[in-house]
Amino acid sequence: MSETALQEPRPWERPFWKPTRGKAGIFLYLVLIHVLAFIGLTLYSLPSWKVLCVALFFMLLGGFGTTVCYHRMLAHRTLKLNKFIEHLLVFGAMFNGSGAPATWVAYHRHHHSRADTPEDISSPQQGGFWWAHLRWLYQSAPADQRRWCPELSQGGYKFWTFVEAPVIFLSLFCGLVLGWQGFFWVGAIRLVYSLHMQCFVNSLTHLGHAEEGDSSRNVWWLGPLQLAAWGENWHRNHHTNAGSARLGLRWWQTDIGWYLICALEAVGLASNVKRPRTR
Repeated sequence: MSETALQEPRPWERPFWKPTRGKAGIFLYLVLIHVLAFIGLTLYSLPSWKVLCVALFFMLLGGFGTTVCYHRMLAHRTLKLNKFIEHLLVFGAMFNGSGAPATWVAYHRHHHSRADTPEDISSPQQGGFWWAHLRWLYQSAPADQRRWCPELSQGGYKFWTFVEAPVIFLSLFCGLVLGWQGFFWVGAIRLVYSLHMQCFVNSLTHLGHAEEGDSSRNVWWLGPLQLAAWGENWHRNHHTNAGSARLGLRWWQTDIGWYLICALEAVGLASNVKRPRTR
């Protein structure tokens, strides 16, 4: 290894405001939605019921899209979905700021293969809480889609990658049909809330003591805050049963995504559902 390579700092050692090459757009997007959310909360601290219901609807659709479609189906192949339902959930996840399917899945598979090592793209064990929570989004290397999810670079998935920017633009501005209050709450405030509830899975649920190279842990109180993604908070369960579509393994571990999967399976819209391993 060259002396230059040895002296090159780890990504988390760079200034927090400096995005990696090719990710300046992500950094600007993150700054923009936080600034708009702050302005919106200052001007309209309490939305109308109509605006709140629209914002909650898109948060719920996006939460289901991320936990059921992106995470359990596409990343881990623990079930199959009816194509219409699948692409509806992909749209919901993208509209909620989760990015295109190929990018999300590539990052997630990379994370599982390198969990809590220096090669893990989002480990707080290496870069600290804020690296795992937010900074990796704009300071880590771009996702290697050819390596981690080549099957998602073709067909309908390629279309979603192509329309990612227009979907985000629509997500930010669609609330204008409900006035300025709708613009802020259905747009930036919703996106900021959803962003941080997802990011806690990378940061908060990996702050445990590393056991056999895995620091994942269950955080019970995070679940209700994640709305439709309630179940992602059982992250230790997931790391020990990554091949299961069910994340809440105990009867008392609420898993909203699992309940939706069971409902879809009952009416023939989900199949090949993988259950937890039995001991």
